[in-house]
Amino acid sequence: MNVVILSARTGWHTDELCRALIERGHTGRVLPYEGLRARLGTERGIAGDLSSEGTAILDADAVLARIIPGGSLEQIIYRVDALHWIEKRGVPVMNSPRAIERAVDKFYTTALLQEAGLPTPETVVCEGLDEAMPAVRAMLKDGGDVIVKPIFGSMGHGLVRLSDPDVAFRVLRSLEQVRTVFYLQRAIDHGGHDIRVFVVGGRMLGTIERSAAEGDWRTNVTRGGSARPFELPPEWEPLALAAALAVGADYAGVDLLPSRDGTVFVLEVNAIPGWQGLQRTTGLDVAGAIVEHLERQVVEHTVHKSDSARSGGRARAGDLAAEFPV
Repeated sequence: MNVVILSARTGWHTDELCRALIERGHTGRVLPYEGLRARLGTERGIAGDLSSEGTAILDADAVLARIIPGGSLEQIIYRVDALHWIEKRGVPVMNSPRAIERAVDKFYTTALLQEAGLPTPETVVCEGLDEAMPAVRAMLKDGGDVIVKPIFGSMGHGLVRLSDPDVAFRVLRSLEQVRTVFYLQRAIDHGGHDIRVFVVGGRMLGTIERSAAEGDWRTNVTRGGSARPFELPPEWEPLALAAALAVGADYAGVDLLPSRDGTVFVLEVNAIPGWQGLQRTTGLDVAGAIVEHLERQVVEHTVHKSDSARSGGRARAGDLAAEFPV
């Protein structure tokens, strides 16, 4: 396979994917989203092409979509639309742009998880301070804290934990000035631990327990948290698999939050997950598992195209026979 890896930058994860591709006899090239160039038009026989740094992307056998860099709204929409067009042109994209769009949006992810019947923390999403403050007061009145999260964000960035309504008002009023959408979630008493389940191809690959650094409540390894191997209880595995399926991800990092009262919540699904902590902790070849799944996807896609071409040919022959009977 000739695989294009679209990413904001090169680094450990792209290096791992290239290594796994080479070990399996494939080629991989990392290209930047910022270099995307589309050529369109019906004049002069232009067929339409998409490239980055002079490399044709539509000629690839598959595309691995990694981190999409920040930018203006137009830039981000253009990059995601390019992934949609690549897929439309018959090149498998993993994860699909639809899965990425779903998982990157905390509101939509939470809604899809609830629609799938999965346990999620109490959450209120709104735009106005007049709606946000009553929700915060109601959650605080019942005890515990409220977590304010950005709709788009990862690795624990931008999270604010509130326990006082006066402080909450000042924080939310400041956020309102920048026209934010309030994503307010009841804090779950989880003892400073959560579970990251890595799912590939509808199967659990590996699991770690993450623990917050001393003095912090966020468990993200990138923010100083620690990780250790974790044996996932059999009854928790269906939660992680169903969460990945809910957003349509071929591979995903699913965060489970076991509360002190025994309830296990599905907190988030990451469709462009990192796995350095998982691999360092467990020794699993995560990139190898992703590439093996990609191989299966490409084979299935090729077989489907061949079957469609054959059935289409038979249909056209049947139509012609009906139109021009002998």
